[in-house]
Order: sequence, then structure tokens, then C-alpha cells
Amino acid sequence: MFDFLNPLFGRHPERVNANVEIYTWQICPYCIRAKLLLWWKGVNFTEYKIDGDTAARAAMAERANGRRTVPQIFINNQHIGGCDDLYQLDTKAQLDSLLSQPSV
Repeated sequence: MFDFLNPLFGRHPERVNANVEIYTWQICPYCIRAKLLLWWKGVNFTEYKIDGDTAARAAMAERANGRRTVPQIFINNQHIGGCDDLYQLDTKAQLDSLLSQPSV
């Protein structure tokens, strides 16, 4: 509806080609913060809500090299890390290039 504002705010959802997955808990503030950044960038991501699901958490930890905290974020099956890692990539101007790469 207000897509014409995207360039004014530095948003370029048309450049996002990556497959993004995020493991979350519903009330986790870091999960919410990570999802807000992805939303701001125009990313359509797959969210796995693992609240209280020990099997899903174990699967996430296996995929995330043993990390059991949420969120855990993957871009094109590459483990990015958590919320702080995502924001660090954005601060270093590396996140947009990862998001622009097409999924394999």
C-alpha cells in the first residue's frame, strides 16, 4: 500500500532473494527484535515457533552447532546466529548482501 515510501526509508524488499528461517519463542524480546529487523528489510521469512517443544529445540540446536538460545537465524541454510549477530551484520553493512543472494 505504501510501497512508494520504501526507497525513502532505505527499504528494498525487491532485492531480497534469500531463503530466511528463524527459530523463535513467542514472547522472547530478542526474537521480536530480530523479526522486526527482517520485516523492516522486507524479508519474507519462515518462522519456527518452538515454545515448549523439546524435540524442535533439539533439532534447532543440532542445526545451530549446539546453540540452544533463541532466536537462531539461517540465511540460505547458513547459520547466522542470534539477534545480536543479525544486527551486527546489519551494522557492518553485510546483511543486505546476504539477503540479496538467491537461495540454492
